[in-house]
Amino acid sequence: MVYRNEIKHMIDYADRTAIIANLRRVARLDPHVGPEGNYFIRSLYFDNIADRALREKNDGVNEREKFRIRYYNGNTDFIHLEKQVKRNGLGYKVSAPLTAREAQRIVDGDTAWMATSGRGLVIELYSKMKGQGLRPKTIVDYTRVPFIYPAGNVRVTIDENIRTGLGCVDFLNPNCVTIPAGEPVILLEVKWDEYLPTIIRHAVHVRNRRETAFSKYEICRIYD
Repeated sequence: MVYRNEIKHMIDYADRTAIIANLRRVARLDPHVGPEGNYFIRSLYFDNIADRALREKNDGVNEREKFRIRYYNGNTDFIHLEKQVKRNGLGYKVSAPLTAREAQRIVDGDTAWMATSGRGLVIELYSKMKGQGLRPKTIVDYTRVPFIYPAGNVRVTIDENIRTGLGCVDFLNPNCVTIPAGEPVILLEVKWDEYLPTIIRHAVHVRNRRETAFSKYEICRIYD
């Protein structure tokens, strides 16, 4: 498994405008974006009754993981279960496909089928739901502007309009009510493998912006 580097900055609208203009000159938009150059992401995050994933993030635990189910632009034909792993400041992600019916069964607590699904990540989640008490915790919605650059396997994203389901887990329902997760935030994320090309480093440079450990899951638990 290849661990990837990642940096995050909280930026303002002027930064956003400048960075997008810079990236349009040197990188390309992810081919899955819509006509407005972005896409909508809905995720359902898992945690246990003790909020282990949330506490480990807040405590800066060196090695930690989170599970989520995700789909894009309201299209439930393509849903993925994902596990994010962080270690020594680096990260990687693994995923497995789910059908809408399977995703709904997980939400409903109908999980016995997962043990014989034939998908390693689905079986792992089942094991941790049984052994660690993982359960669907909350919806996290946001809009993303994504750019890719092949050298260094770079991915630059700008996330905004972050909304929380306030503990709601009915994430396949397009009418599920979500509300803004605290004050508005625009988050710049840059991920890469072995090296970050200078041309991208310059394109995303923002003055007087410190790196942040901002977590969309954490901010979406703000009202709990």
